[in-house]
Amino acid sequence: MKKIRAEIRVSGIVQGVGFRPFIYRIAVNRGLKGIVQNLKDATVRIVVEGPESSIKSFLDEMIKDKPPLARITKVDVNYSEPKNDFNDFKIVTSSEQGAFAGSVIPADVAICDDCIRELLDPADRRFGYFFITCTNCGPRFTITLDTPYDRHNTSMRDFPMCKSCNSEYEDPLNRRFHAQTIACPECGPIVYLTTNDGELVECKDPIREATKLIDEGYIVAVKGNGGFHVATATTISEPIIRLRKVKHRRQKPFAIMAKDLKSIKTFAIVSDQEEELLKSPAHPIVLLRKSEDYYLSEEIAPGLHNIGVMLPYTGLHYLLLLNSKEPAYVMTSANPSGEPIVIKNQEAYVKIGKDVDYMLLHNREIINRCDDSVVKVVDGSISFIRRSRGYAPEPVILSREYDKSVFALGGELNVTACILMGDKAFLTQHIGDVECVETYEFLRSAVHHLAKLVKVQPEVIAHDLHPGFHTTRLAKELAEKIGVSMLAVQHHHAHVASVMAEYGLEEVVGIACDGFGYGSDGLAWGGEILLCDNNGYRRLGHLENHPMPGGDLAAKYPARMAAGILFGSSICEEWLFSNADKLPRGEEEAEIILKQIKGGRNIKTSSAGRVLDSIAAILGICYERTYEGEPAMKLESAAIGGSDILGLKPEIKGRVLNTKHMVESIAEMTMKGLDPKKVRDLAFSAQNYLALGLAELALEIAISEGVSNLAELALEIAISEGVSNIVFSGGVAYNEQIAATIRRTVEAKGLRFYTNTRVPPGDGGLSLGQAIIAAKLST
Repeated sequence: MKKIRAEIRVSGIVQGVGFRPFIYRIAVNRGLKGIVQNLKDATVRIVVEGPESSIKSFLDEMIKDKPPLARITKVDVNYSEPKNDFNDFKIVTSSEQGAFAGSVIPADVAICDDCIRELLDPADRRFGYFFITCTNCGPRFTITLDTPYDRHNTSMRDFPMCKSCNSEYEDPLNRRFHAQTIACPECGPIVYLTTNDGELVECKDPIREATKLIDEGYIVAVKGNGGFHVATATTISEPIIRLRKVKHRRQKPFAIMAKDLKSIKTFAIVSDQEEELLKSPAHPIVLLRKSEDYYLSEEIAPGLHNIGVMLPYTGLHYLLLLNSKEPAYVMTSANPSGEPIVIKNQEAYVKIGKDVDYMLLHNREIINRCDDSVVKVVDGSISFIRRSRGYAPEPVILSREYDKSVFALGGELNVTACILMGDKAFLTQHIGDVECVETYEFLRSAVHHLAKLVKVQPEVIAHDLHPGFHTTRLAKELAEKIGVSMLAVQHHHAHVASVMAEYGLEEVVGIACDGFGYGSDGLAWGGEILLCDNNGYRRLGHLENHPMPGGDLAAKYPARMAAGILFGSSICEEWLFSNADKLPRGEEEAEIILKQIKGGRNIKTSSAGRVLDSIAAILGICYERTYEGEPAMKLESAAIGGSDILGLKPEIKGRVLNTKHMVESIAEMTMKGLDPKKVRDLAFSAQNYLALGLAELALEIAISEGVSNLAELALEIAISEGVSNIVFSGGVAYNEQIAATIRRTVEAKGLRFYTNTRVPPGDGGLSLGQAIIAAKLST
């Protein structure tokens, strides 16, 4: 039988996922000789010698039966005559060589079932050990300093293996064969409990003690894999109210961590799709609808119909909840307002010590901070609100390759950055709102670290069109330092382009709706219909422009926005003064608002978010925005189960959707009195009007942008020769009623509807759109 030599290079996510042990086993099973080795560029090098048929079947199994966490994007194979320089097959020491770009280490992975079983087995040597992991689970991205992914390049470098762990590490039949995070109580990280000022709490079991404290109503900071959480009970309101005060979060919902799926189903409705997400390797926070017999504190997610829930994703979390009397714990990111999540022990005492009672700490360093991911099922599709832990830095694989490498820095809120190279888009973990020095520096370091991991330098840097954004400033700084060009990308064009990138679309009519984006005319856009292709975009339709009395104050206090929309109608002043008590300075402020509107020097906006905000104020749902999207989110919750009692047909003139008449109609109805059913139906009616109007406007543009004789052709021909793809993106795409209504309307006309499913439709996905546009337009 002919023998050959194969030198193989495997790219993708192939380090830190048990790939080398897997290769070892399938090579040994075939009697092949050679080596497998991690390289500096995050690829894996394999050299095998043996019968040609055995090597072919080895390659087939490598691709077909790869470890569940591995992602193979490319396999390069060079065949030659055997050199007979191997006596057996070995995993050899990693190499600092490697010139490939585009491979990366995996995201963190939630604790696996095998580790949970050992964690709870009194006979197992890792019984009750909080840092239990194996090749199939545990931290990856959050502990990695550099590639190749070996222990000395992670924060586990500080914990030499004991004899027992080393024996498992070297045993090909063991689940921890070459597991870089392998540890046990004898040699691994330790956990301990302190007071909020650092005094050690003497106790036999720090985790069990922390559980007792939380159950009793104390607030405990808990150090996890990617940062600190702040934990409290979920059935006791007092500590949650206290937590709101110290975190300055009057209304913003808190995420919770439930002990198991059975517990979740006692207070929330869980679909099969949502259950699959909860149990997935990423274990993200999933927004679930509260059940009718919801019994947790209303202080967790006030005024909302849903609640963000996750399952324990580390041994520490699992043990913390195991013996609790609570069905779940509030588990919210620990950070001063506006700053990144805390990751260092001493930093925690300084920055959050005064906000908590105790701290549950461990002595393993967190290299890369990484907030929890948040997802929501919208109209049957997965919608990322935050793509971070469990997903970053794994790439979004695109349908085509791009010649230029691009760094894109996102907008100003909910920022992620994106590195585009070839057919891969690598997004950073969630950065947050870049409004302070700490977050600015976090963004800069996250981009630098990701570029280091994927081994690339940019040829162009993309940023938002807004000249005052901090991300625009960082783009200038990086461009000057590296010596590359910059490209400013309009906000809503980037939203639409992110959907185009996900599906490989070349020409679309895009609906982009959110709170704010800087328009090419200098105005505040936010309800846009754009025709987009590989050459750019044209703004062909939008929502009616309305004044924002007081500028940003109209976004903070939606009654101001309502007055701006109602101005000129017969009920404007009556409505405003009858609701003056909802303004911070009462009638005095109402007078100022009227003067501001009459003065005519207000910023004007086409924002869908501001229209929804105004309806929330008119219906008495929300008078002050204490967190991003609050009025619109509470409006969506109020509309659940409603019906359209307005029955207004969308008014479209000159490709502008009139929203004033709809807002006036609702205000008039509220002047006659409100009851809960009326509030629900009017909230539903407002959302329905917007959805139908946007869909009809997009359809009109899609069809009219086809061939010139469309008027004479049947609709089917018009669609087939016109633009047949409608995409929907922006923060409003999280609204299930609006998204579902637009989809149904579009598909009923025979067109195709798309929305984001791999990156957030909100501003967390902007960087992908920016990167794609820069790659196309700078070619």
